[in-house]
Amino acid sequence: MGDMKIGKRIIEHRRAKSLTIRDFAELTGLSSSLLSQLERDMGNPTLSALKSISSVLGIPLSALFIEEIDNESLILRKEDRKKIYNPDEKHIIYDVLTPNPLKSNVELLLMNLKSNSETYGGFSQHEGEEIAYVLEGETYIEFQNEEFLLFEGDTVRILSNRRHKFRNPTNKDIKVLFIKSKLAY
Repeated sequence: MGDMKIGKRIIEHRRAKSLTIRDFAELTGLSSSLLSQLERDMGNPTLSALKSISSVLGIPLSALFIEEIDNESLILRKEDRKKIYNPDEKHIIYDVLTPNPLKSNVELLLMNLKSNSETYGGFSQHEGEEIAYVLEGETYIEFQNEEFLLFEGDTVRILSNRRHKFRNPTNKDIKVLFIKSKLAY
């Protein structure tokens, strides 16, 4: 299956069930030689064969394709964070807090909104939900024509495709923590 190394996962699950290749072949209805090839990543299994294998192993079919992630890649050091900002709008900076964001289903961002400014000068609207938590300061959030004052420690849920913007009318920078579903991009 090219770069998809499913053989190792098949062996691990088969051994966890204490099945020999012969027993496994009998239960799946596949030949011992085919199973041996698949476990060595030498075969090209059909979808039907993979369904039979996952069924006998008692795992979802998708478990055969889950990429192994090494534990170190799950950590993002402060000094390794990426920053997102628009050179024309230096009053707003986002720190990407998600380790390996391209392989994550959620994204964690820290917004620093400078004093007396608002997010991108207008409304934002996107797919996917997000949760915003006011970490420092006070800010207004506006949904179309309705505005709400948020205090430090407050949380707001922003629904998919809901037009919104943050406004900081104070003389202090504010920090807002965002958790965004991957659909937001």
